Amino acid sequence: MHPPRIRRVLTLGLPAAWGAAAVTYKLVCPLAQQNSLEARIVTSAVFFAVGAGLILHVHGTLLRELRQIREIAGAAQNVLLRPLPPRVEGLTVAAGRLSASRGASVGGDLYEVAATDHGVRVVMGDVRGHGLTAIGTAAAVLGSFREAAYEEAELPLVLRKLERALGRHLRERSRAEHPANGGAAPDSPPAEEFVTVLLMEIGPDGEMTALNCGHPWPYRLSGHAEPVAGGEPLPPLGPFPLPAELPVLHCGSLLPGEALVLHTDGMEDARDAAGRFFPLQAALTEAVRVPPVAPQTVIRAVYAQLLRHTKRLPTDDAALLVLRNDRRRVPQQQGETVRRESTMT
Repeated sequence: MHPPRIRRVLTLGLPAAWGAAAVTYKLVCPLAQQNSLEARIVTSAVFFAVGAGLILHVHGTLLRELRQIREIAGAAQNVLLRPLPPRVEGLTVAAGRLSASRGASVGGDLYEVAATDHGVRVVMGDVRGHGLTAIGTAAAVLGSFREAAYEEAELPLVLRKLERALGRHLRERSRAEHPANGGAAPDSPPAEEFVTVLLMEIGPDGEMTALNCGHPWPYRLSGHAEPVAGGEPLPPLGPFPLPAELPVLHCGSLLPGEALVLHTDGMEDARDAAGRFFPLQAALTEAVRVPPVAPQTVIRAVYAQLLRHTKRLPTDDAALLVLRNDRRRVPQQQGETVRRESTMT
């Protein structure tokens, strides 16, 4: 007999066998028919043992199901947010995520790094809400980016494809959740769904360009954390169509040894018991106080500070993505003096 069948027989058979044993004892055993104190104690002990056995059996079954659910969630997470390579075109990469759902490893935050013929392209996004609905939306946006990042020569064309993919996904969700199709009432109606997206491109010379749809701007790490100024962001994807013109914003250069930190708003919106927001910029500055800037070390240090600040899981998913420029040098830009540094290890 196959192991799954054996487990199924045990799951159904053991409770029935214990119940049958308890009933048989009560009906057949002479001691169970007596009203003496000793007989009552023995009968109570028998039924207590049967009840405890049933509770332990149910507890074990629930634990096995929970482990299976977590394994499935982990597999889904690895498909949705694939482990990033440690190095991409001379950039050292590390990412971290913290789900707002206890025991969950998946949520509505999304990120990806792609080495293309047009430069290293990066996406960081945040789906409204979290849970299974947010996972489906994040998958639609990420799947579109993984194709468009390589095919489209211009960053605005990548963003257009993300918008169309999200629109298709929301229309399909709307049809599937319509009462005429037997759909249950959704927690987050498609008409209210939106995704904030930050698209960035890092050229071979370290020059950074971006398109921002309602997402927090990143930080540059160079001895301290400073916000990357990129201008006024576009509206998030979903509620309104993108404007006809999508001007690419120039965000300066990422010099050798410097790091870029992209994040979702779950980081800066996390609050402590007194309602104070998490000081992400100060936490990043503290994390890079001692060089060299190691991306994985930065992520561990910032999440440790975040949990100390909130003393609980945040109310929103929180993701970090750190890219450190390990290229030997950046060609000098017009009107700019660029320092040269050896490759960091």
